[in-house]
Amino acid sequence: MADDDHGYRRNLTNYGDQRFALYLRRSFVQSTGLSRELMERPIVGIARTDSGFNNCHRGVPELVEAVKRGVLAAGGLPLDFPTISLGEVFLSPTSLMFRNLMAMDTEEMIGGQPMDAVVLVGGCDKTVPAQLMGAASADMPAIQLVTGPMLALSFRGERLGACTDCRRFWAKYRAGEVDDEGIDTIEGNLATTAGTCAVMGTASTRACIAEALGMSLPNTAAIPAVHADRIRAAEASGRRAVAMIGKGPRPSEIITPRSVENALRVLLAIGGSTNAIIHLTAIAGRRGIDISLHRLNEMSDETPVLVDLKPTGAYYMADFHAAGGMDALLWELRDLLHHDCMTVTGETIGARIREPVFVDRAVIRSRDQPFDPVGGLVALFGSLAPDGAILKRSAADSRLFEREGRAVVFDSLEDLAARIDDPALDVTADDFLVLQNAGPVSPSGMPEAGYLPIPKKLAQAGVKDMVRISDARMSGTAYGTVVLHVSPDAASAGPLALVRNGDRLRLSVAQRRIDLLVDTAELDRRRAGWRPHPKPTRGYRHLYANHVLQAQHGCDFDFLRGVDGPKAV
Repeated sequence: MADDDHGYRRNLTNYGDQRFALYLRRSFVQSTGLSRELMERPIVGIARTDSGFNNCHRGVPELVEAVKRGVLAAGGLPLDFPTISLGEVFLSPTSLMFRNLMAMDTEEMIGGQPMDAVVLVGGCDKTVPAQLMGAASADMPAIQLVTGPMLALSFRGERLGACTDCRRFWAKYRAGEVDDEGIDTIEGNLATTAGTCAVMGTASTRACIAEALGMSLPNTAAIPAVHADRIRAAEASGRRAVAMIGKGPRPSEIITPRSVENALRVLLAIGGSTNAIIHLTAIAGRRGIDISLHRLNEMSDETPVLVDLKPTGAYYMADFHAAGGMDALLWELRDLLHHDCMTVTGETIGARIREPVFVDRAVIRSRDQPFDPVGGLVALFGSLAPDGAILKRSAADSRLFEREGRAVVFDSLEDLAARIDDPALDVTADDFLVLQNAGPVSPSGMPEAGYLPIPKKLAQAGVKDMVRISDARMSGTAYGTVVLHVSPDAASAGPLALVRNGDRLRLSVAQRRIDLLVDTAELDRRRAGWRPHPKPTRGYRHLYANHVLQAQHGCDFDFLRGVDGPKAV
């Protein structure tokens, strides 16, 4: 038996006798039918996330087989292994609550099993950030391979793609513009292929950010799930993973303050999901990198939205891919990017963008003719959100950006569901809808409930948008003037917990503020009467409730962030 430590010789089970441990492991490997030749090869692990509870990952088995081909062709041994899979619409109370659990699963399986590099195969919203968080902590050579977006197919003369279009038609249904039969028909035609949501929602945003960070192969973020190029990207990822063994780069060499800033640039330029701030913050935090929301605002003011995709534009992810994809976008942003950042290819981002590429200007705009002259996201501060809140201004009605309004408060998701469509609800279009107790520390675990529905009586009167405020999140496929991630959250006794019906609130996007216009003495009186929710006493939810951080820290666990001290972005 050789003494090197690649492949099956890595991470030997400790029986107090390493030679025995290797002998025992190899004897068990014999039962898999592997030849002696293959047993001696370095191992590329393949983290797979297919599940019957995750429709977006229907194509994962095919991708895994393609990765295996690439690994074998490059001289490695591919071994796939399962981890938790997070299907956004299948998890209660919300998939974000389980993201950290999946990240821990991914980190421990990478570090605990005998592998020399890993390919991470995922797609649905929280899966990719969980995999990148785990890989960042494990710090083994790793490549992210996303499942790719669905195709938006034509239905009665109109292209439909979950879930921006599902929200659009649901709003019409609530307003009485679509009947029961119509909404049932639409339901069956919104998501008709494998893949993640067809728009620039959270999954597609995360795919683009993974590539901008340097953690996935060039121009692979937007390849549709059912396109043959998606399979070729999987094979190429397997080949590249073998080449990284013993040479890197590792996640610690790729995820740096400068690459995180590149990722923020891309996030702003694509008009990406608000969720991406939480996830990128969590990934960066695993490497001891702290993202400043004040720096986000500075970057947003100088980074235009260049991609005309739903939910803020007209096109879908398949159009973005055909229009030039990330290659074209990075070329447009070239003078705003840090060119020295390393990628999984072993080349810098600067080496990738030396020459212009084909671009369809209907989908990817030039810097001098942007879709919007400023970035899609802004952070708000003020007496209601001392530690920050997020607004996706590219998806909002700018006529609502500077205004004062009366608070109409819902103290929980249950209260919202019970009263939002009550004809007796005291609400007007000029009011601010406020949802409490939906943040990370709440029992609901920060669901995508920040997109509060327009009260039915107002929707039926033609109201399309209102100011809505909460400590919850919003799907990247949603739109509207929605203030999210208010921090500290209500369940942590933040100012949001003290808002009452009839209070005056002021929103100023220009000043980056969201304020509660109630005097200090009254707030002190209310705070004295505040009581916390009881915390779970067992299992993962006990761990979550006692260790989850606020939104500005990525909602990661306090004990999982980098230990070398933060490096600010």
